[in-house]
This record gives sequence, C-alpha cells and structure tokens, in this order.
Amino acid sequence: MAKIILITHQKGGVGKSTLTFNLAQNLSEHSKVAILDIDAQGSLSQLSKIVDSFQITTDENILTTNDHLDFIFIDTPPYLSSKLKELIKIADLILVPTKAGILDLLAIDNTIGLIKDELKEENTMIILNMVKANTTITEDILKNLDSHKIKVAKTMISDLVAFTRSPLLKGVTADRNAQRQIDSLTKEVLTALI
Repeated sequence: MAKIILITHQKGGVGKSTLTFNLAQNLSEHSKVAILDIDAQGSLSQLSKIVDSFQITTDENILTTNDHLDFIFIDTPPYLSSKLKELIKIADLILVPTKAGILDLLAIDNTIGLIKDELKEENTMIILNMVKANTTITEDILKNLDSHKIKVAKTMISDLVAFTRSPLLKGVTADRNAQRQIDSLTKEVLTALI
C-alpha cells in the first residue's frame, strides 16, 4: 500500500501545489509516486501532460487501488472542503505549509483544529514555505506555531524563483540552493513516515 501524504491548509497562496509538485518530483527519482489533485483549480492536473516521472490524477479511486505506488500526495483546495476530514483520517502524514505571515498564522487554526479532532497531531508537520530572506517575522511566527504542539519542519523553503519555475523545468535541479532545501525536506518527510 502506498503511503498517503496530505498537503493541506485552508488558506490559499501558501504554496501547497508547488510544494506538492517538488516533493513528488524529488521522490519519483527512486519511487513510484502519484499526485491526487482534488483542488477545483486543478493547477497540478493541468501539468499531467508534461510530467513523465510520476502520475497526476483527479481520480480518487487511486486511494484504494494503489498497490503499484510507493507514495500518493494529495493536493487540497484553499478552503475547508467536506472531504478534508476523511482525507485526514486516511493520511499517513499531513503536511501543513504556511507562509511566515500574520494572516497565514491566523488561518492555520481551523486546519489544525480539524487535525486535532481526528487525533492526527503526531502525524502532522507544519512547513514554513515561501520564506523571505533576512526577515525577523519568521522567528515570531515560529514562536506562535509552538503553541499548537505540532512538529514544525526544521527545513524552511525559501521564496526562490526556482520553485516558481519548477513545474515547467520538472524540478529544481538547476538551482543548488532550492535542490538542497527540497532534499532536506524530503528527508524529513521520509523520516516522519517511518
């Protein structure tokens, strides 16, 4: 059975789809990977014709017919959908990307509330994504996230153009810094799944 990794946050613009793509791309080098795109915007499913190292689908049957896969990433919409509760229940790992901003911090409460309702705190990791260089707000946000008692990834993903371009370039291998960050986060994800 594939490990199911849910990437969710009720706020839009926190980089869920880009992060999902890059983690899937990184793992696909040595594993069989798929992305289930349940976001109505369908950002990732639009890439299915140009991605060849992993599968992108909108067919939710993949969650039950996945013996041929090692990992399934689920990209969720930027709102609390009715499906989210069930997806939280079946997820082996829940990743909650957030930007280091006050509004992002406020919006994370509802997502974390759902995770806590399903008793999945131990299977959850918050990821600081699209982090601006040389800002003090990141430390302030980290202190506030501590109150949720949910693991925060040690790896922070910077706001780099390489990540924005990554779906067209099939990853971030051309940018050493971006590749180092996604490699480090991939290791944290794999460790959390063990």
